[in-house]
Amino acid sequence: MSNEPTDPNAHPSLASDLEPEPAGELPVEISPTMNNGHSVNGNGSMVLVAPPVERVRRFSDHRLDELHWLLTKHGGERHLVILQDFPDPDALSCGWAYLLIAQQYDIRCDLVYAGAISHQENIALVKLTGMPVQNWPTSTLKDRDWHSYQGCVFVDNQGATSQLTQWVQQMELSVVAVIDHHAGGDIVAEFVDIRPNIKATATILTQYLQGELLVLDRNVGEHIKCATALIHGIRSDTNGLLQAQEDDLLAVAYLSRYYDPQLLRSILQVNRSKQAMDVIERALKNRMIQNNFSLSGVGYLRYDARDAIPQAADFLVTEDNVHTAVVYGIVYDKDRERELVIGSLRTSKLTLDPDEFLKEAFGHDPQGRFFGGGRSQAGGFEIPMGFLAGLNDNPNYANLKWEVYDTQIKQKLLRLISPERINPEKKAQGS
Repeated sequence: MSNEPTDPNAHPSLASDLEPEPAGELPVEISPTMNNGHSVNGNGSMVLVAPPVERVRRFSDHRLDELHWLLTKHGGERHLVILQDFPDPDALSCGWAYLLIAQQYDIRCDLVYAGAISHQENIALVKLTGMPVQNWPTSTLKDRDWHSYQGCVFVDNQGATSQLTQWVQQMELSVVAVIDHHAGGDIVAEFVDIRPNIKATATILTQYLQGELLVLDRNVGEHIKCATALIHGIRSDTNGLLQAQEDDLLAVAYLSRYYDPQLLRSILQVNRSKQAMDVIERALKNRMIQNNFSLSGVGYLRYDARDAIPQAADFLVTEDNVHTAVVYGIVYDKDRERELVIGSLRTSKLTLDPDEFLKEAFGHDPQGRFFGGGRSQAGGFEIPMGFLAGLNDNPNYANLKWEVYDTQIKQKLLRLISPERINPEKKAQGS
């Protein structure tokens, strides 16, 4: 299988479209003219002729053909590749891989997100790889040249976690593709590849590479960096590969031929910021442990510090006699002048489904959108504060508001964790 760079001027083709490669080396002379498996060479002696060998894809799936023809159809266009507001390594690496694939079809893509990248590893991932990702704050969206795009693609999300979705709808921008591994969502697109049985969207994009929608080349620095990012994405969404399944491990094995281990090591060795350490300290101080659940409110946080919340949850779940940690705080979004209660859940309990737990705990809004959700061993929630948002200049009022929300969040969680604590009278009646 060749790893030579793809000719950008050539019409893109899949492995199944190419001419068969010659057979491997044989211990006999091979004649270019075949006659029932035999031929006569220039000396008049008989030689064996190798039969044609069909070229087989490293990975074959009908979705590869569908995506190939879709991209061919949209050749020459310009698209937006939209990530969730706070993209993680899985989203970032997948968006970049899709961008490189689209380039093979003469499609120019801009990789964008509307929120912030604040986790130290994610910042390092973007900076050390030179990833071409752009921040589009909501305050700038009305000045963007939306009409220069002919379509958009949602990668590692289905629009519900991006503030750009409403602008896509408002500008009537066509949704070309949705590629994700999270369940749920009803977004309509020309191409939809949603696989909840896969642990990371990076695994899906790697399968596109294995199917040769893009032929990776070890001599192309961008390919090496993207392969490294994809491995980090799979590692991140599978808890360091501890939750990886066969497809994820096969994807990592394929990428291992191209990635840069030193680059990956540099990304993973980034230290926590003082800001994150302060939030972890608050989480430790404020935690309440009930039935092996650790619950902790950390108060008010700036919008760009919200990634400290999942880091605190990661830390609290390591405590003895704790199998699940929930950390939450009130985050102020200055660009949109709104406040949200944002929280993260981490668990080592295999029988606890974070998605079901958080949806049952916090319910949904009037449009039916759940405030929380998750995947294996991890979850999160966002609850807009609406009418009570802002006016935090008065310390007494800000403290009072925090106490109300802190109590309400704990009550909703304890209703599932420890019902007798919420309804002691009901327990007494049943005893």
